[in-house]
Amino acid sequence: MKSKEEVIAEMQLVVEQMRLDDIEENPDCEFEYFTCNACGDTKSLAGSVQYGPYRLCNDCVLLAEAGFELGQIKSIDELITALEDKRLEADCEFIKNEEKRLQN
Repeated sequence: MKSKEEVIAEMQLVVEQMRLDDIEENPDCEFEYFTCNACGDTKSLAGSVQYGPYRLCNDCVLLAEAGFELGQIKSIDELITALEDKRLEADCEFIKNEEKRLQN
């Protein structure tokens, strides 16, 4: 059985290859952005994956796939719930930055 570190290292290679494949297929996707449904950050479409109603950035795909492989999560909904605080932080940061921008 693989160690946690081996699983994560393997998944890092897989998701990085997904990102590179996306860029090779559609170079523009590296500069197209969306808001990740898991972490709430604005991220590149390259390497993102649609899981049902959720689109996850490449970083969150790594979390999801490693979580599945390690048996730590059973569904994307579990990951979405686990990252709720992170999304809230991202939303608050966006609001603060927007207020600053509007004041200038």
